[in-house]
Amino acid sequence: MLPRRQQDYGKRRSDGVRSVSVTSFRSAASPGSVRRGSAVLPSVLTFLVIVASGGLLLMIEKGMLNGVETPSPRGNARRLELIRESRRNGAEGADVDSQILQEIRNRTIRTMCSQKNMPRSIWSLSPPQRKTVLQHILVNDEYRFLYCYVPKVACSNWKRVLKVLSGALESVDVNIKMDHRSDLLFLSSLKPEEISYRLKHYFKFMFVREPMERLLSAYRNKFGEIESYQKKYGVEIVRRYRKGRAKEASLTGDDVTFGEFVRYLLDEDAEHMNEHWMPVYNLCQPCAVSYDFIGSYEHLERDSDYVLQRIGAPPFVRFPERQTWYKPVTTETLHYYLCTLPQKLLRELLPKYILDFSLFAYPLPNTTIEHCRH
Repeated sequence: MLPRRQQDYGKRRSDGVRSVSVTSFRSAASPGSVRRGSAVLPSVLTFLVIVASGGLLLMIEKGMLNGVETPSPRGNARRLELIRESRRNGAEGADVDSQILQEIRNRTIRTMCSQKNMPRSIWSLSPPQRKTVLQHILVNDEYRFLYCYVPKVACSNWKRVLKVLSGALESVDVNIKMDHRSDLLFLSSLKPEEISYRLKHYFKFMFVREPMERLLSAYRNKFGEIESYQKKYGVEIVRRYRKGRAKEASLTGDDVTFGEFVRYLLDEDAEHMNEHWMPVYNLCQPCAVSYDFIGSYEHLERDSDYVLQRIGAPPFVRFPERQTWYKPVTTETLHYYLCTLPQKLLRELLPKYILDFSLFAYPLPNTTIEHCRH
């Protein structure tokens, strides 16, 4: 069954809801990974450099530097003061670090999205853009939240959580093949007034991942393991970019190289890409939708625990552990693929994902000759 839509667009649960504030987020951090507040400063400087370099590059390219002012953080205006106070009181470094990342993302998004050519709401998007984002936002009326799912950023596990919360699954550990459509309520299925209500009143969150790592994960999974993708995309890519194979009838599409995949991406319009390699910006439209929390794949367990506390999920609902068959993209693996890619292709590829780098505070990859020699 789909989660039922309540007449008043979902009532808050009056019992069993855990109250969670911004400052209580540190409870989600594991003791083993905690650093003292004095160790936060290098991370802060790193993030500032990330925003300054990535964001500045985008602004220069789009001519957006004129009249830009630093806005207040989105949401609670006292968050920065709370963070500073936590640091003065000796708050644990992992917690403070995460809150600072949220503030930097919020400020960067607010600054970028305040420019004239950026959308202000989903209703100011073009019909294709609006269709994409509404089809990627999942709704839970009982716990009053919206989740924009991003393929290759743990979205299958989050869908399991949503199905447990709605009663469609007994546990996140149930060993079944994930159906990505059934027992889920998509924002696109609602009426305009219902959509607007939820966007205004519900807790909204999404998760992001380092753009090139997400891209490589999609490449290895879809072209190395999924036959349907090999036939639909792989065969066409080989015919288009491999000399002398255009008319070959026996192609299987299971041997697409990463370079060929990147060349295919360069020829694709970002707004019409497959969702597994479409930029996160196009999938979730963070300028048109004011997200309350943007979690990181790099801190998945901690950030997921925070979201579950924030929405008031029952204590027995937890975020699933990674499957045993999962093959993570290691730093070394990403380094290998990017360094063996022709640098001209990489320089042309990065602008397609520059908003993902800039808005979500990820540094551009270092593929200098000196770096790649190591």
